[in-house]
Amino acid sequence: MKFTELKLDKNILKGIEEAGFTTLMPVQEATLTYTLKGRDATVQSQTGTGKTAAFLITIFHHFLDKNNTRNKKALIVTPTRELAVQIEKDAKQLGRYLPFTIGSFYGGIGYHEQEELLRKNVDIIIGTPGRLLDFHYQRKLDFKQMGYVVIDEADRLFDMGFAPDITRIMRNSVSSSQRQTMLYSATLDVNTRRLAREFMNSPAKVEITPEQVTVETITQVLYHVAQREKLNLMLGVLKREAPKNALIFTNTKRAAHQVARHLEYNGYICLHISGDLPQNKRLKVIEDFKSGKLPFLVATDVAARGLHIEGLEMIINYDLPGDPENYVHRIGRTARAGKSGKAISMACEDYVYNLDAIETFINMKIPVAVAQDEFFEKSKSQGMVFNVKDKKPARVGEVDGRRRQKTAHARRPDHERRRKDENIPKEKPKPSRSTDAKETRDNRETSRANRKDHPVQKDSRSRSTDRQEGRRDRKAKPPRESRLEYYRKKYGDNFKPPAEAQVPRTAPTPKAPAAPEVKQPTEKKKSLLTRLKELLQK
Repeated sequence: MKFTELKLDKNILKGIEEAGFTTLMPVQEATLTYTLKGRDATVQSQTGTGKTAAFLITIFHHFLDKNNTRNKKALIVTPTRELAVQIEKDAKQLGRYLPFTIGSFYGGIGYHEQEELLRKNVDIIIGTPGRLLDFHYQRKLDFKQMGYVVIDEADRLFDMGFAPDITRIMRNSVSSSQRQTMLYSATLDVNTRRLAREFMNSPAKVEITPEQVTVETITQVLYHVAQREKLNLMLGVLKREAPKNALIFTNTKRAAHQVARHLEYNGYICLHISGDLPQNKRLKVIEDFKSGKLPFLVATDVAARGLHIEGLEMIINYDLPGDPENYVHRIGRTARAGKSGKAISMACEDYVYNLDAIETFINMKIPVAVAQDEFFEKSKSQGMVFNVKDKKPARVGEVDGRRRQKTAHARRPDHERRRKDENIPKEKPKPSRSTDAKETRDNRETSRANRKDHPVQKDSRSRSTDRQEGRRDRKAKPPRESRLEYYRKKYGDNFKPPAEAQVPRTAPTPKAPAAPEVKQPTEKKKSLLTRLKELLQK
């Protein structure tokens, strides 16, 4: 079915023609059958099926209808800022010849320009829930003026925790009989059905299965590869396939930064986007990627939805996503509007466990290709680590391009500074182990003495004291005599050492060497000795 067969205003058809649309896609044909008649609709459809054009054409058609009694204002709620900007761009393209004001409202940027749009009485408001409610609580945006409400990517909104915000928006709007509500979601789960039951007026159900949307139009390839070889395989794929543009997905923002820097170091014009990138910079990067100035982009799942890149040739899942739905949304960036595309995924030892859930969700096995040796391309940045704050890459084991010195100071850089800091109190010296043991024994004996059933004699001494006295006794006696005494106590009084058993005790002792000649004491010293002897005899 062609758009010219629909009973649309000529200015709407002119905008559709200039946008390059001639034939309705399945989701558009199924949805417009109900929505052009003013009926609510819940649509299950994946990204890239033309659903944005479906609800925009519906809104434009009813705005131009003179017999329409609803308020001619529309509210489109989206989960991400990127999707809001994309819908605004599509709306301005389709409504180029229509007298309607269109604006997007989201966080991350200032309020001034968005407040100016509200003062100009904007007709179509596209925004994220947080910023919309912010303006509503400031009494600058009245949801009761909205005759048309679109909840886009409803499942994503619920996954991101926006269910309470969506409920507040709907409860502050006019009744379901006075507005037309359209809900679009990849899956019609419990939350979406509850929302439809509570805030929609007998909606028509339109379901487009994932197999009809993505799998048949996208060539999927899966490689089983080790984590350390993923970069080399990706470089080989880019060299062999030579796509004019490619979108590469990672699971973490750190990995996105690393992969982008490696590609840049190997000669590819590449940047990355993630959730913590400033909004103005994110929009600039996405715009350059769409226009073709930036051929390669690395992104986290923040870019998995809402990006419409005309003619995107390749998607690379550098990391397999943990959420199976994110896999569908990732590869849905290519093969849009009936075109073909290619999606290459790499299953490493870290994320291969996500594969079963993905294949169950899409109801098919992803074709596996064997990575031959010639598929791997040597990286010029092999072994390099790119940190966000570093201007130059560092190899493994290096810091700021210089090899780390393995010294105590390098391992603990704050060691000396902590010692010199007077504000930090010094630790008290710990008592010696022997003192602790003695105090513990004394305390144990004291507690035992306090109990009647364990009396302790007053003259009891500690074992350490006994050991000290024993050492003093051994020092007082010659070593040989002390050993013989120990053996007699152990083996009896009849113990005789082998040497003494053969030699009788009466044997003459060998002559001692002659004593050195001693000088005679002086007369003064002799008198003193004589007097001392006399005193001792008395």
